Amino acid sequence: MLRRVSTIITLRHYGLLVLIGAVSLSTAWVASCDEPNAKAEGKASSIDALREYNGLIGGWRGVGQPKRGSQQGAWQEKTVAVWELKPKSTGIRWNVETGKQWKSALLGYDEKSKKFTLKATLLDDATREYQGQLEDKRLVLESVADAKTNDIHRLTLTTLNENRMTLLFEKRPEQQSFYSRVAEIGYQREGTRLAAAGTSGPVCVVTGGLGTMAVMHKGKTYYVCCTGCRDAFNDDPEGILAEYEKSKAKPAK
Repeated sequence: MLRRVSTIITLRHYGLLVLIGAVSLSTAWVASCDEPNAKAEGKASSIDALREYNGLIGGWRGVGQPKRGSQQGAWQEKTVAVWELKPKSTGIRWNVETGKQWKSALLGYDEKSKKFTLKATLLDDATREYQGQLEDKRLVLESVADAKTNDIHRLTLTTLNENRMTLLFEKRPEQQSFYSRVAEIGYQREGTRLAAAGTSGPVCVVTGGLGTMAVMHKGKTYYVCCTGCRDAFNDDPEGILAEYEKSKAKPAK
């Protein structure tokens, strides 16, 4: 009799464990299904927020000056900006040649804080992260205090027109409010304008900028604005075209 009771309890216990396991697996499966959707939505919102800066895409010639109006310590650099559309990094990637401030940077957007972000790789391969917003048509980004120097760094990106922009580097000690100039780089676009809002011509099916590179899918020709968008299209042409058709159906802002 005792053995029979024990067996019943054991079976009930086993059944409870199976039920709990099934619920856990079901919950995990639902979470795993939701995760790609959340990532896709996050990428789409980042692209949408950064459309304002489609005009950055392309090559630029820069002249940097530590002191305004002085050639002392001045330098020349080249910068190429492309869209980077990877699972863990969505934004506009700047790659710099012969620069004196950084090697590369990724301009992105954080949906939670509703702020623009920038992660820079410095000359010594250290990284510095900035966050900020548009202020009177200028993008102003600020870092947290540096662990070694206790300095806070600020970047101000000003687009003068479709072919010219400036990038001002400043810093201040954490305990002070006044920023001092580090350097300013004046950029001039190289060659033909590659992307700008409101320009007639082919449209990039990934970001909505000016399409300059042709891509093919099922015998049809589409256009993208840079190598980053080309790679994203080749990875998932059906998904990209579906999103593009959706964006065309949205009312203009």
